[in-house]
Amino acid sequence: KGFSSTFTGERRPKGDRIFEALGATDELSSAIGLAGEFSSEKGHTFVDQLHKVQCMLQDVGSNLATPLSSAREAHRKRTSFSEKPVLELEQWIDSYSEQLPPLRAFILPSGGRSSAALHFSRAVCRRAERCVVPLVQAGEADPNVAKYLNRLSDYLFVLARYAAMKEGKEEKIYIKPEP
Repeated sequence: KGFSSTFTGERRPKGDRIFEALGATDELSSAIGLAGEFSSEKGHTFVDQLHKVQCMLQDVGSNLATPLSSAREAHRKRTSFSEKPVLELEQWIDSYSEQLPPLRAFILPSGGRSSAALHFSRAVCRRAERCVVPLVQAGEADPNVAKYLNRLSDYLFVLARYAAMKEGKEEKIYIKPEP
């Protein structure tokens, strides 16, 4: 009948922003899964990190599916989202960034299949973040969820550049068309 239940048992329309955020997060995990498969074929060592990210996205979904306005303490305790995964992403970003040449132009999604799939994942991540921020602002989700998605998109960008570099693939740069 066009309704679904949150983890707290509350019935909401399927078009509710909670379900939009959950759907975007699920799409993100799927996009990362595809990027992980392409990256695995190339022997990239960061594939385990992508798997860990997919597991964290399950925790993101649990937090989103538990609106704080209807959550009891037991719900909140079970689906809380800490800052620790955010800090781990920042460490990964720093580690890969140190190995990359500095950015001198806008990078277009490119650089081989692994890199392009990671860029696509980054774009899906940005959409998920846009869906989650209003929930955080409304007090329905943990602010660390939005922080995690924000840092995840940066991680995916850096990882896309790293994959292209490791595979010896050229990253296409933006060139302004002449009028």
